[in-house]
Amino acid sequence: MSQNEEQPDVGEQPGLDGPPLARTSLDRAAHHRRDEDWLAQAWKTGLVVVIDIAQGGRALITGRTGDVPRLLLVSADAAPEGERLFLGIDPAGVPIFAVAAPLPEAAGAEAMTLRDIGDRLDPRDAGIFTTAAALGNWHASHLFSPRNGEPTTVTEAGWSRTDPDGRQMWPRTDPAMIVLVHDGVAGPEGRCLLGHNAAWPEVGGVRRFSCLAGYVEPGESAEAAVVREVREEVGVRVRSLQYEGSQSWPYPGSLMLGYTAVANREQAITVDPEEIDEARWFTREDIGRMIAGDYVEPASGVRMNLPMRSSIAFYLVERWLGGLDR
Repeated sequence: MSQNEEQPDVGEQPGLDGPPLARTSLDRAAHHRRDEDWLAQAWKTGLVVVIDIAQGGRALITGRTGDVPRLLLVSADAAPEGERLFLGIDPAGVPIFAVAAPLPEAAGAEAMTLRDIGDRLDPRDAGIFTTAAALGNWHASHLFSPRNGEPTTVTEAGWSRTDPDGRQMWPRTDPAMIVLVHDGVAGPEGRCLLGHNAAWPEVGGVRRFSCLAGYVEPGESAEAAVVREVREEVGVRVRSLQYEGSQSWPYPGSLMLGYTAVANREQAITVDPEEIDEARWFTREDIGRMIAGDYVEPASGVRMNLPMRSSIAFYLVERWLGGLDR
């Protein structure tokens, strides 16, 4: 797309219109990334998000207990020292930058990650926070060239790094698929298949279940990865794949491609114990109670819940829950 073409709005409204971290109103304005004069002026008039990559990608949030939590942005004069990463221009025309550094003290603000608050931010702040976390994580892991081991420096306003020989590398995104497998039954009798990752601890006696997911391998399509991963992790064959949307998951740099797929729930479940230590079918009533936080497995007495609301897994499950006609 050329810089003169109108850019489409992407997920302007929160809710079920799209995955929560896909919502953005930030214009990335990539044509400014090599314009040093413009960037210098933009820094003086812009706003800065400080993100602490060393502490899990935390930023400061205000108003968390109110209806509209906001990402705390500071002026250039108040920003800490660090590389200036140009994120784009917000809907009001304000240039937005990020600096990776320890968080400053700010009265009434709380350090939080996208996992904690991403679903409650408006499209402007969700876009800023997601981009800052993804870009900051990439820079932190590419301080040296994989070709020759030499130190690299930030170029193109944070959108590339260059080694001493002038060879560039650009931010990478690792594609991963995530799929909600369901039985295709409409109404309250419909069920979906969720798994508990073997690496997830029980927190406070609560066992978390989620959609099945995995990285897309080299030479593989996302759809082929869906079929392969479900078969590998739980031994189930799926059909009728449907793409539902995508969102960045900067932990540290994935793009989650969301799908639904149908499977016969009479198939035997055979888990890969290195990946999944339990997988089971849940009814829509079960899922509703998990979202409400009051689902207890009858046989074991263990409480079960879903991933955080900022995840695409929660989006896929909630979308299926409301789709009583499919």
